[in-house]
Amino acid sequence: MGEDLFWAIRGGGGTSYGIVISWKVKLVPVPPTVTVFTIYRVMKEGAIDLMSKWQSIAPRLHEDLLIRIVAQQIYEGGERQVQAGFNALFLGECVQLLELMETDFPELGMQRQDCKEMSWIESALYFAFYTSDISKEALLDRGTEPYRYFKAKSDFVKEPIPKSELEKVLSNMLDDYAGVIIMDPYGAKMDNISETATPFPHRKGNLYNIQYFTEWTQNDTTTYKKRMTWIRNIYDEMGPYVSTNPRAAYMNYRDLDLGVNELVGGISSYEKGRIWGEKYFKGNFENLALVKARVDPSDFFWNEQSVPPLFPGDPLPSFYSAA
Repeated sequence: MGEDLFWAIRGGGGTSYGIVISWKVKLVPVPPTVTVFTIYRVMKEGAIDLMSKWQSIAPRLHEDLLIRIVAQQIYEGGERQVQAGFNALFLGECVQLLELMETDFPELGMQRQDCKEMSWIESALYFAFYTSDISKEALLDRGTEPYRYFKAKSDFVKEPIPKSELEKVLSNMLDDYAGVIIMDPYGAKMDNISETATPFPHRKGNLYNIQYFTEWTQNDTTTYKKRMTWIRNIYDEMGPYVSTNPRAAYMNYRDLDLGVNELVGGISSYEKGRIWGEKYFKGNFENLALVKARVDPSDFFWNEQSVPPLFPGDPLPSFYSAA
């Protein structure tokens, strides 16, 4: 039971199995100096061509190099434009990174002045969009923002999206209520981890993950509806170009549009839960539900997308993989 439960809580969602009162974290080595950069391009500067190229090279870059794309609306010279930011982290120094970029992605035109060398913990601030004057102690701030509302959706991409569709998607981001699109590459070590090693199954075969994100501070119905319309429309637009059967999603971008739990006799229905659960966890969802039945059969730890219990009447199979 202990190993099964440990498997489930390492990626099965943080609200289904109980309360964790202590834990140990296994650290991995990082070099004393890492390098980051962000290079911005708008559509008239070839952003679409660069994004198209990125799709084919990002999943097979050196395993110490990650380049993601953050696409958003900007105002420049009084003109509304869509900007693609190529946002990178390299576990090493700039001189090494320059060599890799010249070989693997010369089209981006990275230069020495684009590099910023720092510690890994400082790079965590950088990737979270903190400004350079913010202390790393900001990472300890777990406070909430009571007047900030947001909606996120997600997809996984297995085949490169055609340039024509990328251009259409970016054009849709000129809308008054457009949000942000973030593309995170997969590949590298992700391809070497089994789908069942942890509950998170989206491993080999995925080129990248997409997060669609919109936020607002106005507490009014009009803003809410327009923000939700934008994100749902762009999600629908992307349907033909992303994973299918199921159309996969990332649990950390919890999306109630995918479905919610339905109580039957005070217990969440497993069959109803499968509608959203297999999008997050694929075949691992059944095993998560078996663990839930063992540790929380009354479904005390519940929310709209907590794992429902599954009661097969048989011993829990040894399904997990050593990670």
